[in-house]
Amino acid sequence: MSLSDDPRSLSVVIAVLNEADNVEAVAREAVAAFAALPAPWEIVFVDDGSTDDTAARILGLNDPRVRLTRHSARCGKSQALRTGVVAATGRWIATMDGDGQNDPKDIVVMAERAWTQGGSPLVAGVRTRRHDPLSRRIATKIGNGFRQMVLDDGCPDTGCGLKLFERAAFLRLPIFEGAHRFFPALFKTYGHPLINVEVNHRARASGSSKYTNIGRALVGIVDVAGVVWLRARTKAPPLIADHDQSR
Repeated sequence: MSLSDDPRSLSVVIAVLNEADNVEAVAREAVAAFAALPAPWEIVFVDDGSTDDTAARILGLNDPRVRLTRHSARCGKSQALRTGVVAATGRWIATMDGDGQNDPKDIVVMAERAWTQGGSPLVAGVRTRRHDPLSRRIATKIGNGFRQMVLDDGCPDTGCGLKLFERAAFLRLPIFEGAHRFFPALFKTYGHPLINVEVNHRARASGSSKYTNIGRALVGIVDVAGVVWLRARTKAPPLIADHDQSR
């Protein structure tokens, strides 16, 4: 099934790792929320090497609108998202987390903002009220401040899993583990405007985060330096026109 004939078609990519207790509820809530979309849509789960029943729970939904692709071993969230985008058939991509903390209704709002903006924006969710432990909120605030100071990406909350963008635009970006936290800076480098949208945030229903504050902070410092280098070495002029002689 391909959705790409519709210019507003949407594929929602959800990368998951050992989320067997959450994926069924996440999928059902998303299916209900996306009924409000005025365009065709699909959900693409990417199982990043889970060792529990995550894949079986997704397949058990038996819903043709919900697809599954799998990694044989854990590759990380950024690569899992790229796998999902490659597998997707919509012209637009939305990403959300598979732990139940994101509200899929926010994707409907974000899609409308993107479709009425014109051009090829990145729409980024901004969590105004976090339902995470205090230590994580403090670590995130420090990390966001450091990143914005160095990269000037215009996004106060790059860690939010809710993002929306054109598939073709994403596939031009470099990919590395941790890239999902730098989408605003990377999209800006390639000339795409940023739209920040306030979104809901909820407590995790089950399970635990796959990241630690210290581990994320240490890797994040190195990643910021890497993104500075990538941006300095990237020359990405905007396209003037696409002269397709087959039309």
